[in-house]
This record gives sequence, C-alpha cells and structure tokens, in this order.
Amino acid sequence: MDAKDKKDDIIAGRNPVSEALRSSRPIDRILVAKGARNGAIVGILAKAKKQEIPVKEVDSRKLDFLAGGANHQGIVAVAAVKDYATVDDIFALAEDRGEKPFVIVLDELEDPHNLGAIIRTAECTGAHGVIIPKRRSATLSYAVGKASAGAVEYVPVARVSNIANTIDDLKKRGVWVYGADMNGTDYTRCDFSGAVALVIGNEGKGIGRLVREKCDEIVSLPMKGRLNSLNASVAAGVLMYAVANGR
Repeated sequence: MDAKDKKDDIIAGRNPVSEALRSSRPIDRILVAKGARNGAIVGILAKAKKQEIPVKEVDSRKLDFLAGGANHQGIVAVAAVKDYATVDDIFALAEDRGEKPFVIVLDELEDPHNLGAIIRTAECTGAHGVIIPKRRSATLSYAVGKASAGAVEYVPVARVSNIANTIDDLKKRGVWVYGADMNGTDYTRCDFSGAVALVIGNEGKGIGRLVREKCDEIVSLPMKGRLNSLNASVAAGVLMYAVANGR
C-alpha cells in the first residue's frame, strides 16, 4: 500500500472511526488490535455490528503500518470509495434499460486488481452489476477504484452475507447461473441470450463446492497451452464478452 492508498482508504483512531460510522460513510471493514476490545472501542464495535460491517482482530503492527504513523489507538477503519448497492438495485437497473439481467457474482475473489478489472469489463460489456461476499473478498478500496478506471461510479456492486443463498435468489428471479470452472461445457456452446449470472471463483481455489452445486451449468474456457487456467479477471472478461455477444 502506498501513501496515496493510506490517505484515501484509512481512517485511524477512535474518534475518527466513530464519526465515520455516525455519518454513514461506506466502510468496508474495521480492524482492531488484539486485546483492545475495551473502553470506547466496545461502543464502536457495537455500532459496526449493527451496521453489519466486518470486524477483524489484527496485530497492532499492522495497524501501525496502515495508519502510516498516525495514532490509531488500536482501531482502524478501511473506507470504501463508493456506496454499496443492493441486489434489488442491480435488477432495477436492468429493468430501467429494458434488458434481461446480466450479473457477475464473485465467490471470494481476493485480489483488488482483479476486482477492479472485472468491474471495468462489466461496465464495458453492459453488465448490470457485480455481487461480492461481505467476508473473505476484495472490497471497494481505493486500489479497486483505481484498477476499475472509474467504472465503480457506473457499475452497482452489492455486498451480500451468503453467495450460495444469493444464487438461490437469482434463480428464483429467472436468472440462469453459469459457474466458470474446469471440466465444464465449452463456453462457445452455451446460449447466453437470457437472464445470466456469471460466477467467478477465488484466484487459487476457484468456486467453492456449495456454490458450484448451486450453479445451473459449469462453463470452461478451452486451454490450448501447457497451463490449465487463466487469471480470474481475464477469464471473467472472455466470458462477459461471450454473454454480451449472445444478447
């Protein structure tokens, strides 16, 4: 993280974090030093829980680094560069455009540059929104906003508690869910003309077992070389353009 990231992302100290929560500023997560759950921090964490903001205990040295020398008093908030949307917002955008929903679902994608690149391609291919989980995922940090080249301003990003349950909800709304993984149907043989959700998995583990089972169909990209996988954002980009061309 460079100095610019620290300036735009990090809110350090008990009063600044408390004020950020009170003002309803979009917060990705709160980091608290191990053993520091006392005094004013207890009240701050209660507010965070009420707002469903993830809280994680970390070594105080990590807070020292993130705060860049500022007095963090055992607590740091990581701010989002954009308000999160809801899944309903994504469907409303599709309806406003008179189009069938086209949604990107990310199952624990961790690299902020991958998330930013996917949001950028989603905007270019006409996707109506991106869905990410609240935990174990890259969030709308400054680095993501930068990697998206401004696309975060135009693509709704919804953050949900449970990806598997969200997929069930998408299916109830008439969306056909395609999971990108190995040993699936060649993507060139798929009909992407209807309401579509593309599920992209974690950079190392891929799609989780339960999420895979929830998908209507698993699609794969043919590998002609010696490697058996693509970067997550590259694979997502190929599939997003396949959907765009099929609509």
